[in-house]
Amino acid sequence: MKIGLFGGTFDPIHRGHVALARAALDRCHLNRIYFVPASVPPHKQQQALSPFAHRYAMLALATAQERAFIPSLLEAPDELATGVSGRERPPKPNFTIDTIKRLKQSLKKSDSLLLLMGIDAFAEIAQWHHAAGLFRECEFVVASRPGYSLADVANALPESLRPKPEVTRPFRKQAATGDLVLHGAAIHLLDEVHQPVSATAIRQAVSAGKPLGRFLDPLVAEYVKKMGLYQ
Repeated sequence: MKIGLFGGTFDPIHRGHVALARAALDRCHLNRIYFVPASVPPHKQQQALSPFAHRYAMLALATAQERAFIPSLLEAPDELATGVSGRERPPKPNFTIDTIKRLKQSLKKSDSLLLLMGIDAFAEIAQWHHAAGLFRECEFVVASRPGYSLADVANALPESLRPKPEVTRPFRKQAATGDLVLHGAAIHLLDEVHQPVSATAIRQAVSAGKPLGRFLDPLVAEYVKKMGLYQ
């Protein structure tokens, strides 16, 4: 089977996330996609997030009508670990490489894994924990957008996988679409996903008392209202 893994804070999950997942499902013929909300995202450790339980509940609501979309607890927070001294230690950040390896333990060797993300996140992939190792573990599905070229995608790779400048130079003006298959890296680019949604816009709409239908699934919008989130 072909399995997708879509990680993020999902604070909250919005129509842009769902559109990316549906495009990946169709384009790459995935059998299922695991949505994995992060408990402690490494790049947002200093950022206040909604409680994990709320983010997971909203994710479950947003994906309930799609059988191939599976909310996952792979990065659910454990109870705070207790050290030798008896003092509580804060939870460790969730590194994607570790999550992938945990998921693979439940898959068959014949299954293939694809990691879903937006191109802004992919642009910083070389800075991720054990970045080169990610490309050995899975293929990538990246939602592109205007302004990015195939050269930008190739140049974002970890240094050990990055083509030489003379190889990527001819592709500076070629839009980031199609499949990019290089030695040690396979990237499927989605150019049909255009959902201008952001968590900031959602929070502004909540604060202004505006309808959330353009951003969120109706059940998620109702949950946000009922629980008083993002006030």
